[in-house]
Amino acid sequence: MPETLPAGVAEAIPAHLRRRPRGVFSGRGGVWVISLSVLVSLLALLPIAYVLGVSLQTGWSTVVTLVFRPRVAELMINTLLLVLLTIPLCIVLGVTLAWLTERTNLPGRRWWSLLATAPLAVPAFVHSYAWVSLVPPIHGLFAGVLVSVIAYFPFLYLPVAATLRRLDPAIEDVGESMGLKPWAVFFRVVLPQLRLAICGGALLVGLHLLAEYGLYAMIRFDTFTTAIFDQFKSTFNGAAAHMLASVLALLCLAMLTAESAARGSARYARVGSGSAREQRIVLLTPASTVLSLGLQIITCALALGVPLITLGKWLIAGGTQAWDLGELLPALQQTLLLGVAGAALTTCAAIPIAWLSIRYPGRMQRVLESCNYITSSLPGIIVALALVTVTIHFARPIYQTTFTVLLAYLLMFLPRALVSLRAGIAQAPVELENIARSLGRSPSQALWLITLRLAAPGAAAGAALVFLAITNELTATLLLAPNGTRTLATGFWAMTSEIDYAAAAPYALLMVLLSLPLTGLLYHQSKKTAGR
Repeated sequence: MPETLPAGVAEAIPAHLRRRPRGVFSGRGGVWVISLSVLVSLLALLPIAYVLGVSLQTGWSTVVTLVFRPRVAELMINTLLLVLLTIPLCIVLGVTLAWLTERTNLPGRRWWSLLATAPLAVPAFVHSYAWVSLVPPIHGLFAGVLVSVIAYFPFLYLPVAATLRRLDPAIEDVGESMGLKPWAVFFRVVLPQLRLAICGGALLVGLHLLAEYGLYAMIRFDTFTTAIFDQFKSTFNGAAAHMLASVLALLCLAMLTAESAARGSARYARVGSGSAREQRIVLLTPASTVLSLGLQIITCALALGVPLITLGKWLIAGGTQAWDLGELLPALQQTLLLGVAGAALTTCAAIPIAWLSIRYPGRMQRVLESCNYITSSLPGIIVALALVTVTIHFARPIYQTTFTVLLAYLLMFLPRALVSLRAGIAQAPVELENIARSLGRSPSQALWLITLRLAAPGAAAGAALVFLAITNELTATLLLAPNGTRTLATGFWAMTSEIDYAAAAPYALLMVLLSLPLTGLLYHQSKKTAGR
């Protein structure tokens, strides 16, 4: 793909400034970038080392017995079918909704854009319970794919919509000037520009499919993760569970390899905000408008209507007595504190890895990235048990502290921030970093003052995704949080475990409502940064 620099700009920049950042690794700033990247990646390897340690203690003969058996083959088939069916559907739905809300005159498209991100605030186990409550016979592969698509498609929508806002309209004008029809312009010009966002979003969906437990346990669909949890819950058979976790890690490695190959090494950066005009808006015909609105309404009904109707039934059944403010307000405060702290820590930790991935794509950078992705594919209980073991034996002062909980969030959710940051940094031209360096700025100053400012929408989107993940996180919080810690998710789980669904409804509703002002703020910030 050719560079997307405006006419005349490329010629005005000296040749030595069009290359990669100059001397990044020679200064102190470059050393810090590499050191932080390696440190974060080494921390991410703790759960993997824990799994491997248990495997070595188990012995090779036992490993073969536990891995090569019919049950593992059944779980492999179920998991692969789930991934191969869900990811393409999420891609089609996410790209379609992003194009409708960003590039057409769809009535109320700003509101539809906010509603398309809201399902991220609904925990996966709330989605599945809502569907089981509404349609009790629902179960199996079909149910798994249906609920997974409506729960996870925003992971495709958000990065694709953000990329569409920043695309230079001039590249579409060039396509039309070459005689391409509108549909050909989209598939041959616009869609290739979305490759990075699509690959990143698809990877996040795939990782969630591999690691999710509550959603599939509720609808009685067996995957590797449900089998791992069943082993711990029923017999606490650590050997069998960790062998299944090892297979799960191998599946993640295969997914990472496929995503890396699909991503390619093309550049998507441009200097400035392109031509000084609004993005191209496609005028929908009356029939297309009806179909588009129908798709938006159906998506919102399935992704938001079903869980909200179920919660409404619980709230009506419980009345005002279900709103125990003495329990709800502390849980809301604890959720906000953990969410803000965890999102800030995770986003900052992702910056050096994302920058190296875009500016110096190579084997070492791919390895550093892969360490974090593999760990995030493991169930939260594996990450939590690894941290419990490490802190008890080597760091007793931080055992069962808030710091350990935040570290678990970093290990589990760093890819959410990494994917969004990577897409944002990819559109921040390296030439501007080089110009800053030529004016006497250090590598770290150029990164902070130039690149991160241009990548601010991606960083904000990544922080929002991490915040929403922490809001809905359950397993690691239950195992690692200090005694007395109660978040909205753990409060909801405690009430549903006691079959008190009316008392659980306020917790779930608050988790949903938390996303609305946050997504609205991020949308307006990204719109302003994109120059619209």
